[in-house]
Amino acid sequence: MQERNELSYAQAAARLDEILERIERGEVDIDELSQLVAEAADLVTLLRKKITAAEMQIKTITERLEREETPPEGPKEDEVPF
Repeated sequence: MQERNELSYAQAAARLDEILERIERGEVDIDELSQLVAEAADLVTLLRKKITAAEMQIKTITERLEREETPPEGPKEDEVPF
């Protein structure tokens, strides 16, 4: 399996779903359960970090676009600049 930080969001979410399905179906014995719960917790942490990073990128891009759309402050057409 890939290193946790190298997983894409989709891969991490799919693995988390797989773990949850196995636990819900009762396919996991008690010896494996703690290992899978720890892996699931790591995946949740990774997914949250990826969501936060995406939100920050979107906010940065949105703010940049808003600045580009805002006309610069300067004299209005009917005002004399001095």
